Amino acid sequence: MKLGKIAISAFAITLLAGSVHAAHHELAVKASDQDVSGGTVTADEIMADANGWMVVHRTGADSKPGPVVGYAPLKKGKNTNVAAILTEPVKSGDMLMLMLHGEKGGMKTGIFEYTLGAKEDGPVKVDGKLVMDVVTAK
Repeated sequence: MKLGKIAISAFAITLLAGSVHAAHHELAVKASDQDVSGGTVTADEIMADANGWMVVHRTGADSKPGPVVGYAPLKKGKNTNVAAILTEPVKSGDMLMLMLHGEKGGMKTGIFEYTLGAKEDGPVKVDGKLVMDVVTAK
């Protein structure tokens, strides 16, 4: 089969667009229900497209992010066993949302500046959806 230059270029652009789209969807937070009695919560794996933060929000059955109760820095790429120190007690049965946040919009790099609803170091979204996982404390 003989393809012209235009067909090959269109094919290359389609492949490139597909790989960029696929890479964007690799952003993820993966975590499991766990014992948090030691004052920490851990994500098994987080894929980040830039340096940022794993932010721990309280949540409930509605899966809406509530107050921040911990955070940990992330590097661009694959992060494993990311532990955040909890800033207040979490009881067995409490639900926690581990969410990917960026390092954009703040005044200082490397300083977590987000407060609920703020734009500084805010949540990362893919297609309008938060990149997160919900765990239940044991």
